[in-house]
Amino acid sequence: LEQRGISEEELNGRRDLRNPEDIIFTIDGWDAKDLDDAISIAKTENGYRLGVHIADVSHYVQQDSPLDKEAISRGTSIYYADQVIPMLPKALSNGICSLHPDVDRLAFSALLELDENGEIRQYHFEKTVIRSAVKGVYREVNAVLAGTASPEIEEKYAAVKPSLLLLNELREKRLAARAERGAPSIEAEESAFVLDENGVCTDVAPRTRGMGEELIEECMLLANETVAEHMDKKELPFVYRVHEQPNEEKIERLNQLLAAFGQHIRPNDKGEIQPMDVQKVLEKVEGRPEERIVSTVALRSMQQARYADQSLGHFGLAARYYTHFTSPIRRYPDLIVHRMLRA
Repeated sequence: LEQRGISEEELNGRRDLRNPEDIIFTIDGWDAKDLDDAISIAKTENGYRLGVHIADVSHYVQQDSPLDKEAISRGTSIYYADQVIPMLPKALSNGICSLHPDVDRLAFSALLELDENGEIRQYHFEKTVIRSAVKGVYREVNAVLAGTASPEIEEKYAAVKPSLLLLNELREKRLAARAERGAPSIEAEESAFVLDENGVCTDVAPRTRGMGEELIEECMLLANETVAEHMDKKELPFVYRVHEQPNEEKIERLNQLLAAFGQHIRPNDKGEIQPMDVQKVLEKVEGRPEERIVSTVALRSMQQARYADQSLGHFGLAARYYTHFTSPIRRYPDLIVHRMLRA
């Protein structure tokens, strides 16, 4: 497939974004091989024009085919240390589906028009053909945004630096909007394994998140929320990613801890708590010795996110609508979402 490339027949009915006015590029970890999302952005008279371009896996993995049956049996790619057990064969996941730079790739694009505050005003979804200009790396992007990049890194990102600055501007506005909605900012500490040349673990270090990670995350959240709202308002069958209210027992347990620090979360008249209620408590303990234990217990008080056929909202994001659209190379539910949106 990689050698064959994309035929003219496969381009029928697709919007050609290979020479767009908005440069398309990817940003991932330095060791990523399955690049399933690319982005583009431009400033408009009224705000921003954002493109979230996702690998069109559903074009290659047809429903009920042997490939499809194997993918659903795996469900997801599994990442551990420096290796991966892929959901799809590497010829797809690292090859023809992966949005590598300087080659044509088929995509399913969410094309969003945002206002000055980063709120969506118009959108549409299209099957496209794209050509990524740069394979970005988080730590390099973070250095560019921080003004600490080497001349070599600055040269690599010269063509997309205006886009990075715009994305960072949009990131700040989206984070502010989510904070205003009251989304709890619970930071879970994650670890990364440090391996030597023989694959032996020599250290465990904190996994860090910078501006590059955040700006990609905000673009993916925007696309996922837009797809979910679109399908819910059309009242069509769909797969949503939902995160429901914490249950009463878990909140009671959290309140027992909070009482030791003079804090309390109070449900409303319906016995429900709002995301803002959790966030207010987190803000009160920020920077204090109890911050870490309160954050940990607050996180454990949350329900587990799950898939559902009804739009039940996402408590952790303080979002009315949410789904998984942006990672079809490594998550089977995203592949289902692509098929349903296309249909």
